[in-house]
Amino acid sequence: MLLLHEKALFRGEVLEVELHDDLSYRLRYGTLLEYSKGRRIVGKKALPYAFRSVEQLRYDFERDVAALGGRLG
Repeated sequence: MLLLHEKALFRGEVLEVELHDDLSYRLRYGTLLEYSKGRRIVGKKALPYAFRSVEQLRYDFERDVAALGGRLG
């Protein structure tokens, strides 16, 4: 079941967040970054991502957005 779904526009990039009750997730920052299904996609490069907690997921995602030159909030 979908617990949270939000979309927002930040400096010309769409930020999308989905969290489900089974701990599946998708966080997307435009076409530059996506976290979902145990992987992290930066540009066109896919890397494994080990989910540990919602807090760690948020921290890692925000860190990668900043590394790409973006800023949330």
